[in-house]
Amino acid sequence: LAPRLATYAIYHGLQMPIEAGCKVEARGFVELVFNPLTRNMVRTLFFSMSEAKRLKHRPKGVPTAQYRKVGVIGAGLMGHGIAHAAVTNGIEVTLLDVDLGAAVKGKERIGAILTEAVKKGRLTEANAKAALDRVTPTASFDDLKDAELIVEAVFEKRELKYDITKKTEAVIAPTVIFGSNTSTLPICGLAEASQRPEQFIGLHFFSPVEKMPLVEVILGSKTSQETLARSLDFVKAIGKTPIVVNDGRAFFTSRVFGTYLIEGIAMLAEGVHPALIDNAGRLAGMPMGSLTVADMVNLDLSHKIRLQTKLDMGDKYPAHPSDPIVEFMVKLGRCGQKTKAGFFDYPDDGDKRLWPDLTKHYPPAANQPSLGLVKRRLLHIQAVETLRCMEEGVVTRPQDADVGSILGWGFCPFYGGIASYIDYIGAKRLESECDELAGKYGERYRPPALLRTLAREGGALYAA
Repeated sequence: LAPRLATYAIYHGLQMPIEAGCKVEARGFVELVFNPLTRNMVRTLFFSMSEAKRLKHRPKGVPTAQYRKVGVIGAGLMGHGIAHAAVTNGIEVTLLDVDLGAAVKGKERIGAILTEAVKKGRLTEANAKAALDRVTPTASFDDLKDAELIVEAVFEKRELKYDITKKTEAVIAPTVIFGSNTSTLPICGLAEASQRPEQFIGLHFFSPVEKMPLVEVILGSKTSQETLARSLDFVKAIGKTPIVVNDGRAFFTSRVFGTYLIEGIAMLAEGVHPALIDNAGRLAGMPMGSLTVADMVNLDLSHKIRLQTKLDMGDKYPAHPSDPIVEFMVKLGRCGQKTKAGFFDYPDDGDKRLWPDLTKHYPPAANQPSLGLVKRRLLHIQAVETLRCMEEGVVTRPQDADVGSILGWGFCPFYGGIASYIDYIGAKRLESECDELAGKYGERYRPPALLRTLAREGGALYAA
């Protein structure tokens, strides 16, 4: 108890006398907590995550919503994962797909996840059967009429999402919330297809849904506070942890995480050895290297997202040195893990290994950069993009940035998350190092105005 109380005291800037019987244990813990990195970890992993789970910042005055039945549109990887989260928490799900066979297959995938949980002792057979019985597969939009909330989880294709929104709103009750599980398309744009944009919201889940605890809740310009409150109630009801962000292309998590992937890919064209790129990411504290994650996300998906972004932005599209590399890999049919060929090969009889021809197409330079420089680039580029998100109002609280970065893509937990990393490095140092990187590698590293201000005023994202 004494160490926990000491932690609370330090976090709130208090002094605390410690009883003699606890002196040795508590003193050692207090000394540890006074370490900036440990203090940041405690702040994020204990306090901020606890507040997010408790919905501390849920809009006031809105009665708590109770959900009995929801509709999930799209029975693929994301859709059946979302449905699984709901049914294992006692909520019935109408699972809709383009045809009944696809919806039934989605239910079968849920069954497989439940069976695995039973084998591992995490679920009883009776509870698994009860959860699976809560799934009703269908191909008819009419079966959504009694749903109390909708989550759309189809491909990142705007026209398809428009069509689904219109067909769904034609049958559901006027008070039902429509949540889109988009990872990149702006919510305000998708809400244009809705007759009730105040009830349209982004609910961005992460793959695999059954393992990933985060949901990024995205507000459109017309999303009401009641819709936000009721959506947060749903996220809590299915056992997930929410962060709330404002609308913007790729929002916060996909936008910042994407910089980690494409910066690693861009280094190939500079002559950085692929093994150095991938190992540097892991040694910096990321769960996996940039090239490994790019293969997992699948390069053809990244390519499609880039093409859609380029189409939407036109002349304002910021070309990136990774673009031609991704396009080249996709043309070769090396799209990542799903094709068993990407930056790595995935043999059936062994572990993945770097594609031997990768260094033929992108020959490593004779003089390789230091490990420290590659690590710094991979982390600083995420820091710069986070600051841009905060400057633009996409993220309004450093706590959301920290929780989202750790739960969403596993950003270096020992720093306490991406916002805490920025404060740990310090604005002045980060500004100087990013200016240097911008001069060598491109304007994408150039410090945004927010960082300039923090450096000039000696400020931090977490106010003292």
